Amino acid sequence: MNARTRLPPTRMNLLRARRDLARVTRGISLTRRKREALVAELFKLARPAVDVRAKIADAVTRAAESLADALALHGAADLSAMAWPAAEPLVELRPAQVWGLGVSDVVSRTPIARTLDARGLAPAITGPAVTWTAALYEELSDLLIDAAPREQRVRRLSEAVAETTRRLLTLEQRVAPNLVAQIGAVRQQLEEREREEHLRLRHVKRGAG
Repeated sequence: MNARTRLPPTRMNLLRARRDLARVTRGISLTRRKREALVAELFKLARPAVDVRAKIADAVTRAAESLADALALHGAADLSAMAWPAAEPLVELRPAQVWGLGVSDVVSRTPIARTLDARGLAPAITGPAVTWTAALYEELSDLLIDAAPREQRVRRLSEAVAETTRRLLTLEQRVAPNLVAQIGAVRQQLEEREREEHLRLRHVKRGAG
């Protein structure tokens, strides 16, 4: 409702504006409670998410350092040939909801870590650098898949908290003050009209007497 919009000074409009303000006030209370609940859920997931991110960052560092060593020993072309065939893990997802927000859970997935036989590589040809690098990247892939549902929840909850906060600020700082101002303006005009009507009646009575 625009603050510049002036309601016609009628008692019906005054009652309607008061009802609107009562609904907005209830909406503010509900929205604030919803935001508090979302924030509590977000904080509950944030600490484990931070811990997992630290593990992922460490895994990325170790895997990148090992890859650099393998590249120095074998070169990009030979290392690319050793990486074939690539593994394609299958991940089964199940839709879920958190506070009405659509998320996904990992129901099952094929294991990523493979033995040398599964990779189809001979230890004598690849050497320990390639084997260790492959193992580190498989470990990193496992961490990323396990962390994905939690990261999705954290992101969705963060977006919901931001949206709820924007809605709450709109209600508190725009809608409710506009209604209060309009109620005050209409009430003032009605009171002025009543005073004018009272004075007019007094003049009429004096003239009749």
